[in-house]
Amino acid sequence: MKRTLGMLTVVVAVLALLTACGGGESSDEHAAHGAGGGQGFNAADVQFATDMIPHHAQALSMVDLTVGQDLSPEVEALAEEIRIAQAPEIEEMAAWLEKWGKPIPDTSRDHAGHDMGGATDMPGMASMDDMTALQKATGPEFEQMFLTMMIEHHEGAIEMARSELDDGENVAAKNLAQDIITGQEREITTMQELLAK
Repeated sequence: MKRTLGMLTVVVAVLALLTACGGGESSDEHAAHGAGGGQGFNAADVQFATDMIPHHAQALSMVDLTVGQDLSPEVEALAEEIRIAQAPEIEEMAAWLEKWGKPIPDTSRDHAGHDMGGATDMPGMASMDDMTALQKATGPEFEQMFLTMMIEHHEGAIEMARSELDDGENVAAKNLAQDIITGQEREITTMQELLAK
């Protein structure tokens, strides 16, 4: 229970901060997703939310590592775009799991602010060694590692989202899955272009 409340407190606080800065989804878009928590759901919906929360948490930890780096404006803007998109999605999925009476997965971000490893059996998840190497990198090396790892991470999220579209039942969860596919495919294209420069 403490972990559940801690997770909700963290993600609600992040959402409030993003809203205050003018970022994230519009209130209408967020309401359209969040309202579905009380609709019918199946095991695939629960699995999608349960897995995507720590998956997104690791992406945000990768974004956290950009702070203090000497980044190109394009990479800096991309990192902020990822933060603005994925922090509210974590809050949204945590709210669904609470409504469905399912446990909200714990991530080390709840306690230390970073998820430096995680369940690497999920598609695209970086290993502890990869995260440590990224943390130690600087300059152009950091940018290349960040973009390469984030492309793989996004590809994993897209794979998970496609499974939700195939097997899920909850309308809001399926809508979010489609949004993840659309948004992250666009970001992958941007990252590939940046790597090619």
